[in-house]
Order: sequence, then C-alpha cells, then structure tokens
Amino acid sequence: MTTAIIGVGNLGGTVARHLVGGGESVVLSAKDEAHAKALADELGPNASAASVEEAIAGADVVVLATWLEQTRELVPARTGLLEGKVVVDPSNPIGFDENEQMIRTLPEGKSSGSVVASLLPADAHYVKAFGTLGADQLATSANRERRVVLFYATDDDAAEATAQRLIRAAGFEPLKVGGVSDAGRIEGPDGELQGRIFDLDEARATIANKGVKA
Repeated sequence: MTTAIIGVGNLGGTVARHLVGGGESVVLSAKDEAHAKALADELGPNASAASVEEAIAGADVVVLATWLEQTRELVPARTGLLEGKVVVDPSNPIGFDENEQMIRTLPEGKSSGSVVASLLPADAHYVKAFGTLGADQLATSANRERRVVLFYATDDDAAEATAQRLIRAAGFEPLKVGGVSDAGRIEGPDGELQGRIFDLDEARATIANKGVKA
C-alpha cells in the first residue's frame, strides 16, 4: 500500500521518515514542490514526490499533514479523489496570536476532527491520528524499547486497521480513544491526552480511569 502525505513540514516530514523507516511506501506533496522532491530523494526508493492531485489519486491512504485552515481549503476541491480512501487527520485546532502565543482556533468543545470528517465524501474512511504528539516529540520517541503510544480515534473499521498498521510501522504502539466524537481528547491545545508520552500500560490505565475501553 502507498501512503500520500500532503504537507511535508515538521510533522509531515517526520511521519514520512518514520513510515519509510518502517518499510512503507510514501508519496510526498507540498506547496513547495522542490521541498517535497528533496525529502523524497533523501528518503530513498520508498519515497517519491508528486502534485497533490497525483499523490492522492495514486495512494491508498492520505495523510493530511496540513494546518486545519489549509485542510479546509484543500479538501472540498478534491472530494472526488478522496472517495474510498483512508484519510488520516493529524490536525489540531491551534494557531498563534500577535504575541506568538498558542490559541484555540475553534470554539470550546468543537474538535478539528469533526470539522475535517465533515468535509470528506461519505465513502472515505476517516481516522484522527499522528497528531497527538508534537513534531519534536514524534521525531524522538519512535522505536523505544517500551514503545510510546500514539492515540487514534475513528468510527470506521478500515480506517482503524490502517491506523494501527501505520502507527506500528512508524515505531509506536496504537491505542484507540474512541470515535470521532472523542477526537478532542487527543487534540491540542487542551485535550487531556494530547502531547503526553505513555507506554501501553500507562495509556490503558489512563483511558480506563476515564471510563473508555481500550
């Protein structure tokens, strides 16, 4: 299977490195096409670069490693290409004010997961994943002896199976927190599970204390 990663900034680039390191094939796309090509060349034969449309069309899985506002612009014009695809959404409803302080960009109680899921065609397979740790944390936490957990949220069986496979390939342990309605728990800036480093036992205990079955 091939995974398209749309956006190769700090997060998208880190996900790409981890997936290629785990034997996955990726195709990279970015507004700066030269940046995507340079990273693909660096990552070797399991990576290539393409336009957004070509990347989505040729992939089984699409990771939208873009800011939420960018995703809101990108997806509606490409819903036809996303039909039947597994769509992985790492977005968080965060931005920065004039003082460079992090702020929430959506109303309290509204998750970016609910926003992105609502933009997709009905037959897309949506999962919130790969956004529960910051890019720096994600870069340094893969393939530990006691694997670090990456949480995910989905209501879709195909998306769940794909998320588990990719998270493991990236060097982490997958753990579900619930469906799309629970996505806010693993989103910044205020989700109680966002940005936290757990091994599997610690993560299961934390979720159990919240009354959610792992």
